[in-house]
This record gives sequence, structure tokens and C-alpha cells, in this order.
Amino acid sequence: MSTTQIQGYKYRWLVLTVVLVAEIMDLLDATIVNVGGPALAQELNASPTELQWVIGGYALALGSGLILGGRLGDRFGRRNMFLFGLIGFTLASLACALAPTVLVLIVLRFVQGFLGAMLLPQGFGLIRDAFPPAEFGKAFAAYGPAFGLGGILGPVIGGFLIQANVFGLGWRAVFLVNVPIGIIAAIISWRFVQKAPADKSIKIDIFGALLVILSSGLLVYPLIQGQEAGWPLWTYLMLAASVAGFLLFARLEVVARRNGRTTLIDPTIFKNRGYTFGLAGLGIYFAGFTGVYLILTLFLQFGEKFTSAEAGIANIPIALGSAIGGIVSGAFLAEKIGGRFTLQIGAVIQLVGVALLWFALPSLTDFSIWQLVPGLVVSGIGTGLIAAPIFDTILSTVEPQQSGSASGVLSAVQSVFSSVGVAIFGTVFFTYALVGQADVGFRTGLIVQVVVVVLFVIVASLLPKRAQH
Repeated sequence: MSTTQIQGYKYRWLVLTVVLVAEIMDLLDATIVNVGGPALAQELNASPTELQWVIGGYALALGSGLILGGRLGDRFGRRNMFLFGLIGFTLASLACALAPTVLVLIVLRFVQGFLGAMLLPQGFGLIRDAFPPAEFGKAFAAYGPAFGLGGILGPVIGGFLIQANVFGLGWRAVFLVNVPIGIIAAIISWRFVQKAPADKSIKIDIFGALLVILSSGLLVYPLIQGQEAGWPLWTYLMLAASVAGFLLFARLEVVARRNGRTTLIDPTIFKNRGYTFGLAGLGIYFAGFTGVYLILTLFLQFGEKFTSAEAGIANIPIALGSAIGGIVSGAFLAEKIGGRFTLQIGAVIQLVGVALLWFALPSLTDFSIWQLVPGLVVSGIGTGLIAAPIFDTILSTVEPQQSGSASGVLSAVQSVFSSVGVAIFGTVFFTYALVGQADVGFRTGLIVQVVVVVLFVIVASLLPKRAQH
């Protein structure tokens, strides 16, 4: 073993810093736009469907491109792809800020999400290459606070930037935030991130990658456009075609592996029932998590006329609850009673939080956010209890040599189903909000969340009792 492998790369903490900055940039862009709905509707005359595309299109492009991004990192080198994704993401952020119409903004959000898919998969590999095995735990432990920070800061920063209207930029400022951060991160990465080996022998399965992207689009498009179109036959045909596309992709990967060709993923991971059901549970969880907190922000702005800054601050009780739940879960609960029961307890607590929100809403006379705070905190605690152990519990069902492929698929499903959540919950909310019943739209969304959480509890029961390390 070389000295570098034992002691680690000289600038390894700078590598960790720029990787975490990239993760936070992604989290900011996934959540920062949530509070920009009214501003976009006013300045760009964006319809509710278009608002869903601005928010959900990013997650869709990110999720459908993650698997390809990981493979391109293997083929061309992780440092090269990291720099390509980081510079491209920064430029796309600038372009979003300059978008003249909502349709151009939607297209650019797709571009931004796809470039994020080239950037993010390189992070774990760069950290593994830079740190010695003895320091892996310290390095990866920084991910939790980074995710929490990004989730808290997104809506708050977005809200204050829009309301401050610095230089008359309004909503455009939420995208310009990434530009100085991205430039600094790119300079540091160019100078200090170590060169990672490239494997030119790897052949990229372009057809398989396009099939994943197409199938993801066929899943989300009818969910967003269906309500506006009146749910015609083509919406159901597209959903069926999406399922068929994913099944075809899995089958082609099996055949390619059997014939000795390079695959985008290791198809043997799906032979493990625990992993497959865990994947379904993860998708269900993130669809509900993303969707219900989105419509909270929409309800406050469209229904109760909160400013963007006030709507951003209203997310803080959720973040605090999530931090509490994450600490309790990560510190001892998951280890003591096991991942499966922790996930189910978290889900039950989420249901309690949803119930508190439901009963708080009928008294909308002299509405105050304090009416919702107990439900938001409790719901956040449930979210934190789930978020901490869910990835570890699911990944523990596969063999160590399958973990790279398995984690890539999990990340892709997380992003794609976050877009699904935006589509479903956004459609439910705007069905009522457009006729002046934003409170009914939010309460109906809470009913959908109950169904989602119950489904999650059922699927989680099929996971192992505890992570199988």
C-alpha cells in the first residue's frame, strides 16, 4: 500500500469541502425555487403547471441522469467530470437567472439538473480516493450536516432574496447565488482536486441511458400535464409505457452483463427482495416528503398571502424537527431497535404531525403560522427519524461489491420520485387553489400524504430488522 493511501491526499480536506459545496448547491437549487412561485407567476405569467415544471423538472433531469453521470466519471475520470459538471452547473444557474420567459426557464432547469447529474456522482469517489480508510468515517460524517444545512437554507435564502429584491432582480437572485459559489469552487477544484484514473475501456451504454431518461419523462409528464388536459387516454398510456421502459432497461442490463458487456448498473441488485422493496419505499417516501412540504409553502403564499421571506421562515420548524429526529435516530435508536422499526416509528410520528396540521387548518380566521408549528415540528421529527437510517438500511441488503451501483440507483430514484411528488401534490393543491380554496387544496394534500405514509409503513415492513453490516 502506498504512502498516499495510508496517509491520505495532502489536500483531502479541500477536496471534501468542494464536494460538500457541490452537494449544498444542488440542495439549494432543489428547494430554493419553492418560495418563488408567486414571483414567477407575476413576472413571467407562469401557470400552475409551468411552476410545477420549474420545480419538478430539475429533480427529474437530475435523477434520470445520475446513473449515466456515474458511468461517465468511471470512463473519463472523476475529476474531469466533476469540473465539467461544476462549471456547467454554474453557467446554467447564470442562464436561469437571465431567462426571458417561463418556457426558457423550464428548459434551462432541465439543463441545470442534467449537469448536476454529471457533477454529484463523482463526490463519493473523489472522497474515497483522497482519504485513507481510517478517515472515511470522519469524511462521510460531514454529509449529514451538509444535507441538513442545505435543506434549511434553501427556502430561507430564497425567500429573503426575492423579498429584498436586490438591484431589482427579484426571483432571478435565487439562481445568481450559485454563480460566485460555483466560480470559487471550480478554481479550488482545478487547483487542488487530485486527478482520478480514467478507464477508457469502459463503453457507455447510450441506449440504456436514453431509455432511463425517456422512461422517467414518461412517468412525470402525464402526472404534471394530466390535470390541465383532463386526464385523456394518452396520460395513462404514457404511464404504462414508463413502466414498460424501466422493465426493458432492467432486462437489457441483464442480457448485457450475461454477454460480458459493460452495464450502467449491476442488475443483480434487483434479485435481492429487500433491496427492491427498499427502493420502492424510498421512492414513496421522497415523493411524499417533497410534495407535502412544497404545498405547505404554496398554501402560505397563494392562500395566506405570506411574503416569500415569511414562507421561507415557516420551513424552520420542519428543519428543527428533522434535526431532532435525525440526532435521535442516528445516535442510538436505529442501532438499538433496528432500521426497520425506526423507519416505521418515524412514519407513525409523521402521521401524528399530519393530523395536527389537519386539525389546525379549519380555524383560518386571523391565521398565524403558530397554528401550524406543532404539526410541523412533529412531522419534521418523523422525517428525521426516517432520513437518517433509510439509505443504510436499504444498502445493507446488498453485497459490498454491489454498493456502488445500488447507491447510484437509490439516488436516481430519490430525485425522480421527488419530481413525482411535486407533480402529484402540486396538481392536488392547484385543483382547489385556482378556485380560491387553497386551504382545501392543502388539506386534500394532507390526505394524500396519509396514503403515502401508510404505503411506506407497509413496504418498510419487508426490510431487514436492522442494517446487515
